[in-house]
Amino acid sequence: MRLDKWLWQARFFKSRTLAARYIEKSRCRLDGRVVDKPHTTVAPDMVLTFALGARVRVVRIVSLGTRRGPAAEARTLYDEIDPA
Repeated sequence: MRLDKWLWQARFFKSRTLAARYIEKSRCRLDGRVVDKPHTTVAPDMVLTFALGARVRVVRIVSLGTRRGPAAEARTLYDEIDPA
């Protein structure tokens, strides 16, 4: 699944376009390497690190969604990891 689509389905961004723009302009890390392409492929057990607002989010991708569901469903797509 594409990274921008996953971020949108996990409800980190309101639209897929916003997620794509964020990936292109900000420093996201996927398993420790910097990514700047929205079409980067993600899979379960990958670790995603990105700054959202004043907070750095570190999440482990648990599953790939099939739709953009309610917030409770979106929270099942990832596990929050506390940054060290």
